[in-house]
Amino acid sequence: MDMPSAQQAIASNKDAWDQSANLHKTTDTWNALLNSVGDAGFSCLDPTLTGLLQDIGVAGKDVVQLCCNNGRETLSLFGLGARSAVGVDQSRAFLQQARELASVSPHNPEFIESDIHHLPQDLHQRFDIALVTIGVLGWMPDVALFMRHVASTLKPGGTLVMYETHPFLEVFDPRAQNPFLPASSYFQREPFVLQESIVYEGQGEVAGPTSYWYVHTLGEVVNAAICAQLQISDLQEYPHSNREELYDRYEHQPAQLPMCFTLTAIKRAD
Repeated sequence: MDMPSAQQAIASNKDAWDQSANLHKTTDTWNALLNSVGDAGFSCLDPTLTGLLQDIGVAGKDVVQLCCNNGRETLSLFGLGARSAVGVDQSRAFLQQARELASVSPHNPEFIESDIHHLPQDLHQRFDIALVTIGVLGWMPDVALFMRHVASTLKPGGTLVMYETHPFLEVFDPRAQNPFLPASSYFQREPFVLQESIVYEGQGEVAGPTSYWYVHTLGEVVNAAICAQLQISDLQEYPHSNREELYDRYEHQPAQLPMCFTLTAIKRAD
């Protein structure tokens, strides 16, 4: 199968996200968000990310979340005391959901429709913290280029906070007959070609438009940050899952897998 160019993959992924958006509004999770986001202290962040952001210090800071999906995590930043919060995503359909959540929130985030590779100029060197969470890196054909765009949003001395799936987990297929047998190479360079809707709220497979999922090794992620003039200050790996329920089966094993990681890095002064 011929693989798409990076630009073609990005366009296909945007279309897949837009077409999948409505599936997420039929879930109990969406209804729970609508019922809880009106609380000034609302947060959907798990203890790992909450503790990390508290240690870094969000209070009084300007924060951008890149690839923010429906904005629930962007809105959660206000509960940690953020002065301002901006969410950026290329999916217009998911940003409509973000604005719907914001409309019943006491806070006033800004949501911007933009591909990470074409960020508006007024986002450059604007933020104290840039947040990247679960399920972002896999949609990026070039992790080094992605990291340079992330770094461009930070003020000198600003901090990248990343909380992502551990790439080693991508070796396994939780739907396989033997989900503990490696199903692909950790060093696979070609993307996985997906032909199902993008859902992550415990739903089964739903046919959908083609999208492309890339695996980047942990070494590639670290090197991408370094090459983007980001000085890594902390890297932690964890045995718990922060993604779809299908992956919960890999927790609490006698020979435990690394399932997610956090990375923080400081933007060097020019």
